[in-house]
Amino acid sequence: MQRSPAAILAGSLALTMTACTGGSTVEDPVDGATAGAVSGALTAGYVGGIDQLGLPLATELGYFEDRGLDVTLADPFPTGVDAITALEAGEVDIIQVGVPGVVAIHNGVDLTVVGNYSGSSTQRSVDDTLALVAAEDAGIDPEDLSTLEGASIATSFGTINHLYLLGLLKDLRIDVEDVELVNTAPPDMPVALETGGVDAITSWDPWPLTALDQVQGSYEVVRGGGYIPYIGYIMATPSFLEENPDLVEAFLAARATTDQWIRRNPDQTAEAATRWLSGTDPDIASAAMEFNVQQLDPRFSSCNYLALDTVANLLEEQEVIEYDFDINTVVDHRLILNVQESHPELFADLPEVPEQAQIDTDSTFLREVAQTSCAI
Repeated sequence: MQRSPAAILAGSLALTMTACTGGSTVEDPVDGATAGAVSGALTAGYVGGIDQLGLPLATELGYFEDRGLDVTLADPFPTGVDAITALEAGEVDIIQVGVPGVVAIHNGVDLTVVGNYSGSSTQRSVDDTLALVAAEDAGIDPEDLSTLEGASIATSFGTINHLYLLGLLKDLRIDVEDVELVNTAPPDMPVALETGGVDAITSWDPWPLTALDQVQGSYEVVRGGGYIPYIGYIMATPSFLEENPDLVEAFLAARATTDQWIRRNPDQTAEAATRWLSGTDPDIASAAMEFNVQQLDPRFSSCNYLALDTVANLLEEQEVIEYDFDINTVVDHRLILNVQESHPELFADLPEVPEQAQIDTDSTFLREVAQTSCAI
């Protein structure tokens, strides 16, 4: 059986999607999107995926402009690694990135987490946008997940879908050596399943839904389940943050406004996905949004720290990184807390953050305390 390689990241997040251009065709029912006191320009980068759609939608809906920002979007990056490279090169000022950001921090890249684009401030593990789909004759029983033992499973080494599979296997007490892991880019997974190259695939939407639609007889084995924290962060360099705190805070306020719009309008968001993400099927986009909105919480609490800590530990277990950095030094939650305090209406539709998980400007992450504060 194949042991999962440790340090393969480049290319493993590839999504062959391209942003479209053009004016907005969606209506804006969100209240409170008033003009801000700042005025400035910045360039933002994102990876072409449904979970990252909030950034292009914020430009389409005019929420950056409402906050006094002139935001230029870079063409969507195929991977988080590419987004980080562009940030290092000064080609973009702020990015959306998940697991590759943690690896980059370990590798010495100067990054600061300033907010979320995907996650939960009320629990450690939210993973509704991840799923495992099996081929018709795979012999994997959704009612008896121990039948995963011996299966060949497509995953993308070093990414969140890889960690999801590892978390699932760990929960089932199945040794990773007792399954065959096949390193596969998400867009290639439906073909791998259809041609019999693997028994099952695991990935983020839209690829599980695409496989169900395209591969006859395929079926969903498990979706979500709280096996892993799905992390997605808004990051900038410390120097940009230090020089432009007002711009970053306005950016976070505009993104929070967009996230609320998405939660209120999942069907219109799905329609927008077909414009911004080339080749996206409308029905699949609509189904994906049902799960995506479950982890669309831009607030920050001790649960977000715990999620980052958990992912870093999982990466260390797989020998991708040495978890030798203090996450208190790479997260700056001050600006998103300002947004939460100044614009509570943007979060009124979300579950309340547990009192013991709430943080203030001077809060410091302590794993033992966070573990008692956040639902696992």
